[in-house]
Amino acid sequence: MTKLSLRSVLIFPYVVLVVCLALAIGSLSYSAGYHAVQTVSKHLLEETVSRISQAIDRHVVGSVATLEVAFPDGMLMDADIKSNLNNIRDRFWSASSLHLDPNNYVYYGNKAGQAIGLYRYSIKKGELRVKYTPEEHRKFYEINGINSTPTLLSIEEKNFDPRIRPWFHVGSRNSNSNSNSNSNNDTWTSVYIDFRTHDLIATRARQVIGRDGTFEGVVATDMSLKSLNDFVSNLNISENAIAFIIETDGQLIASSVSSNIKHNKDGIKIRVKADQSGNALLSDIYSQMVPLISEKVTNDKPETFSFTDDLQREIYVAYNKFEDGAGLEWINVVAIPSSDFMGDIKNNNFQTILLGILATGLAGIIGFIILQWVTKDLKVLSDAVNNVNSGYIEEPINIQRNDEIGDLAKNFSAMQRRLHTDYLTGLPNRYAFEQHLKTKIEQYNSGENTNPFSIFFIDLNDFKKINDVYGHDVGDQVLIQFADRVRSAIDHGDLAARFAGDEFVIVINDVNNKGDLETVLSRVKQTLSEPLNSSDTFTDSFGGAIGVANYPEDGKTIDQLLVVADNNMYANKAEIKKIIKHL
Repeated sequence: MTKLSLRSVLIFPYVVLVVCLALAIGSLSYSAGYHAVQTVSKHLLEETVSRISQAIDRHVVGSVATLEVAFPDGMLMDADIKSNLNNIRDRFWSASSLHLDPNNYVYYGNKAGQAIGLYRYSIKKGELRVKYTPEEHRKFYEINGINSTPTLLSIEEKNFDPRIRPWFHVGSRNSNSNSNSNSNNDTWTSVYIDFRTHDLIATRARQVIGRDGTFEGVVATDMSLKSLNDFVSNLNISENAIAFIIETDGQLIASSVSSNIKHNKDGIKIRVKADQSGNALLSDIYSQMVPLISEKVTNDKPETFSFTDDLQREIYVAYNKFEDGAGLEWINVVAIPSSDFMGDIKNNNFQTILLGILATGLAGIIGFIILQWVTKDLKVLSDAVNNVNSGYIEEPINIQRNDEIGDLAKNFSAMQRRLHTDYLTGLPNRYAFEQHLKTKIEQYNSGENTNPFSIFFIDLNDFKKINDVYGHDVGDQVLIQFADRVRSAIDHGDLAARFAGDEFVIVINDVNNKGDLETVLSRVKQTLSEPLNSSDTFTDSFGGAIGVANYPEDGKTIDQLLVVADNNMYANKAEIKKIIKHL
């Protein structure tokens, strides 16, 4: 029998123990990191898909407003456009001023074959296109302002008949209805390639009712999808991530990795389907999406799934449906290979096992310390992810590390700031504000914090004039200073955010009586009314109209509070204009 030394007897089991411990530590580290990264990646995907839906909503809402200004809900139209030409032209000028990008063209055609359209080249210049009889060719006039005299430019060679155009057919489908309401008759044409810009275009059309209560004509506006494609292309998610928007038949609306238009064999530009994009990952994702789309996506909230592609990579995918009620039905998709997140975790796991094997006597202690060290910070990171999902937008991640987990924490913090911060002013953005308000309402309803609170809805006075007269650079500086003042006017614990454009919101905590609220409101008004600090081109004072809504007296949901605050703001704006008028 071979005789073993005491050293061998002691070393062999210890080495085995050290190796097993190292493997256990590595496995636990990998498992904890894997689940934490899965949580982070899932929330990142869902947040990004939601951002795309918000971008589409902002893009589409302009067409709604444009048609409403062009032909307000319930407005009846004369049979002859010539009798109401000036009013139509004025409304079309106002309508096309709302969103020059993408809704710079508004036009109308009636069942008699008459047509009028206004195409805007800029804020000051446009082109009026008119015909009064079916046989007449359209005349193009240059106009340089809402009250300018039209100057004849040309007469169209080809006879344009609005009644045979796709937008007229789509908009007149419900013409048998005797309803005078236009808002339920909006519909979209199919997405098509514009022959002038060679970009994708969709047209929103609405039927117009005549004074006899029957169908008279169709008003429409074009919506360019170029800026939407640019938004998706410029999303900064991760190194190999992709994002795209498709119609339910697979046609690409926008993509971060491929074009949505290509030339066919005859040199004609045609639209691109997702499975013919030329990008292997995009095609693989679409093939996985086909069964989901065929089953009809009914939930507008983000959904997630994962699959393994041809390169044996695990791909995480999030998607949701955008539907506007007028026939627009698009699917937003964002996908990230797991290697974009898991590479550093795998390297860290290998190093942990190797050091555990080589560290002999100290490996057990070191392994225990590492395990505690790793899992503690991963727990902090996981809690931070859950806090973000629950609406706590200002919770810092206190992880001071220089390894991969530290990098992950820094990247998550940067992602958190990007998702919740307005890039121009540095204030929390609309999403962060809504999440914060949602959390406060939930705390109130659960009894965790039953102190009432208020929100201020602030709109900068005459901001459009500042942009028009001094330019957008000065306008941006005004917004930055306005944001600084809004921030400085509130107490610690209150929240100030940029809602949209020149609109800001404030959440005032613990409003116990009207006197407290008036004190804060007075301070905010005073701060906002002071002149600008310094500007070579603009030194006037500026202020904002403020609307107030109190919870729970004025509403118990976010939408109810915003409606009350918005209405009060417009009332305040009207009072300000009335005061200025009498000065």
